[in-house]
Amino acid sequence: MDKAQPTAKDGAAYCDLDPFTIDAQGHCFTFYPHGPDRLAALVDLIGSARETLKVFYYLFDSDESGTKVRDALMAAAARGVSVELIVDDFGNDAGTEFFRPLTDAGGYFAIFSPRLGKRYLVRNHQKFVIADGSRVMTGGANVSDHYYAPPVDNGWCDLSVTIAGAVVQRFTQWFGLLKDWVENDAAGRTAKLRALFDIVKDWDGSVDGNGSAVRLLIGGPLVRQGHWAWCLRKDLVSARRLDTVSAYFSPPRSVRRLIARVARRGEVRMVMAGKSDFAPAIDMARLQYKNLLTAGARVFEFLPCKLHMKLLVIDDASYIGSANLDKRSFRLNVELMVRIEDAALAAKLRELIAHLEAASMPVTREWYARQSTFLNRLRWRIAYWMALADYRVGKLGAG
Repeated sequence: MDKAQPTAKDGAAYCDLDPFTIDAQGHCFTFYPHGPDRLAALVDLIGSARETLKVFYYLFDSDESGTKVRDALMAAAARGVSVELIVDDFGNDAGTEFFRPLTDAGGYFAIFSPRLGKRYLVRNHQKFVIADGSRVMTGGANVSDHYYAPPVDNGWCDLSVTIAGAVVQRFTQWFGLLKDWVENDAAGRTAKLRALFDIVKDWDGSVDGNGSAVRLLIGGPLVRQGHWAWCLRKDLVSARRLDTVSAYFSPPRSVRRLIARVARRGEVRMVMAGKSDFAPAIDMARLQYKNLLTAGARVFEFLPCKLHMKLLVIDDASYIGSANLDKRSFRLNVELMVRIEDAALAAKLRELIAHLEAASMPVTREWYARQSTFLNRLRWRIAYWMALADYRVGKLGAG
């Protein structure tokens, strides 16, 4: 850390918030900002299932947390629950053999897009678990110790939410479409990029089919209209207030311009990563700070631990899910975001963002001027283009 930069509150004193529940728009949402609470809630959700479990994760590790979740799934299958698990090939750090106890117990296991080719660059970045078609857990956390350890143990600062309500039916429908695509891929039939494009393009995530206050938005390769980011852009056009927590910030220029316009006519607060296992993520974000600061946005870097949260609050609309504010999440990866239009819920999530802000370093124009030397700007730009050109460079950043 640059000794001359502004200081934030002592990171060692930072504590994640306790879980909190809020009823909104006919749904019940319980949020888990604290890693150990996320893991306990996930294992409890799996343990409470009586009929079905439909599970999709981008990354699944064979560490202590991964073994605990796999064993909970295995126990569910052994007691007669229909368990279906899909893991993205690029994020399958555990390896196929790790899941054999699950399949031996009667569970289903498959890999998303394991074969090389053009579609290998398109990763399925989602994280969700559906229990009995009535409850779902989703958010930014993968299955790995990094996402469940507390800040004092160098865990990731992240957010998961369990949801009960009609939107869970949309999750179940979406999982079915993904499973069909994966099985066609495994059988060498029709699992091509075009088929994936069509699935995303034709998706309607509203509960009533006419657009609703709670919607499951998705995104996929090169889809524009209907994409989660399409809805985000529509919200930004007229927004007066924007609050974000974004571990990775390198969105398309059109989105950066929309954010700057919100800052000029209203208020923008953005919490970015000050620490990361993937250092270029910080470089890519810093490349964008100048225009944000010039427009009047308030920018902060979170210091206590690594940041992985994906949370957007635009006026009264809140977005939570798997998508980062980067080009891969906008244009390539298969993503999901739950959009909830509710003023009380938005206010509660802004309280969470304020809690993170209090433990963050304010990025001032003076500090940025000192940091943006020619060599630093060159490094930031190289990181930006390298992460786009080679997915392996951005593997941690894509989590």
